[in-house]
Amino acid sequence: MTGRLCILLTIMLVGCALSVVSAQYKARSLFIELERAQSAARQLDVDWAQLQLDQSTLGKNARIEELARRDLGMVPVTAARTQYLTVGAQ
Repeated sequence: MTGRLCILLTIMLVGCALSVVSAQYKARSLFIELERAQSAARQLDVDWAQLQLDQSTLGKNARIEELARRDLGMVPVTAARTQYLTVGAQ
């Protein structure tokens, strides 16, 4: 009887040891995945901040006016070029 009990306890001990190894492996895999996800989130935060900075820079009136003058050849309207239309009574 004692021999069978020792064999049973040994099998249970090996099973428990394999379970611990498996749990540690899964925990390490999940930790690595978590670290990758956090790194990706940090990179997305950096990209978002850069996009916000680019948007504020590109949307400034001075830059838009400079592009309109340079690329489109636009000039500001002067009083001499302004035409006023009046609506007459019918």
